[in-house]
Amino acid sequence: MEDKNLDKLFDKLRSDFDCEEPSAGHQNRFLEKLNTSQQTVGLSQRTVFWQKPMNIAAAILVIGTLSIFMFPFEKPIEEQVAEISPEVSKTEFYFTSLIEQQIDKLEKENSPETKRLVEDAMLQLEKLEKNYTQLEDDLLNGGNSKLILSAMIKNFQTRIDLLQEVLDKIENIKQLPDYDKNTTI
Repeated sequence: MEDKNLDKLFDKLRSDFDCEEPSAGHQNRFLEKLNTSQQTVGLSQRTVFWQKPMNIAAAILVIGTLSIFMFPFEKPIEEQVAEISPEVSKTEFYFTSLIEQQIDKLEKENSPETKRLVEDAMLQLEKLEKNYTQLEDDLLNGGNSKLILSAMIKNFQTRIDLLQEVLDKIENIKQLPDYDKNTTI
C-alpha cells in the first residue's frame, strides 16, 4: 500500500523535477570551484593544525605566570638575613667554618671513654642551633636588629667555647695516669 502512495507522490511531483541537462562547460566550472575550495580548505586546515599547539602553549604560559604570582618563591632564611645585614652572612660563614673544624676534631676524639661527653656536647650544639634559627626568624620579623645580631654572634661564640671546653676535657681525660681504654666515664 505504501508503494502505491509513493508512486502517486512521484507522479504528482514529476513536473517539478529538474530533468534538464546542465549548460555547456558546467563540469569545468564545477571542477574549478572545487579545486579553489580545496585550496582554501587546505589553508584553513593548516591554521587549525597550528592553532591547537598555540592554544596549549598559551595556556601553559598563563598558568605559569599565575603560579608565580599566586605562589611566590620564598628565599631561604640565610638569603633574607643577608639582605638585612650583609655582615651577618660573612660572620656566619667564618664562625660556621670554625665550628665545623672543632666538630671534626671532636668526632675524631670520640671513644668509649669520651662517648657521653661527645654526645652531650652534640646535644648542646643542637639546642644552640635551634636558638640561632629562632634569632634569624626574630631578625626577619623586624625585631631590634642590633640586639638580635649581637645575640647571634654570642650564640656562635658560645658554640665555639663549648666545643673548645669539651676538647680540653677530653685532653685532660687522656692525660690521667689511670686512663685505661677499657673503662668508661
